[in-house]
Amino acid sequence: MSEQLLNKAEQLLTTIVEKIQSKAGADAIIDSKLNFNRPMVVIDTSVWDNELATILRNDEQLQFDFLSCVSGVDYDNHMEVVYQFYSIPLDNYLMLKVKTNRQEPSVISVKQLWNTADWHEREAFDLLGIRFEGHPNLTRILLQDEWVGHPLRKDYNIDKEELGLD
Repeated sequence: MSEQLLNKAEQLLTTIVEKIQSKAGADAIIDSKLNFNRPMVVIDTSVWDNELATILRNDEQLQFDFLSCVSGVDYDNHMEVVYQFYSIPLDNYLMLKVKTNRQEPSVISVKQLWNTADWHEREAFDLLGIRFEGHPNLTRILLQDEWVGHPLRKDYNIDKEELGLD
């Protein structure tokens, strides 16, 4: 990567961190760095709200108008929701990770701001049990309605005998 592109990515990361901290406070950022030469920021679910999401989408210096992916990740001590944003007018990327607890994982829904979040949030709910507060139709999308549990969770137990795997 050229030095010029690296400098642009570093400047963008600095701008993103400043915008988040100006809205949510100096302690709002858990981690921030360049990941594959693209900005990556980690925040807690208590920081992630519609106002901050709107800043990411509408701020003149950011303009993250496209949400390409929302994924859930289960770690031993917490869960994360990972957002992949892209600014079409500015040709910039952002990976935003929102940490939430494992016992009752919950983050706000961004479906009202980025319609592409609809099915992504439902998939993370269905397979990991992450609740997206404010989602207008948070129902299972891949599994049957009567399915018990969330099969991508590390603590999910399957009945191998019932499935004919034992």
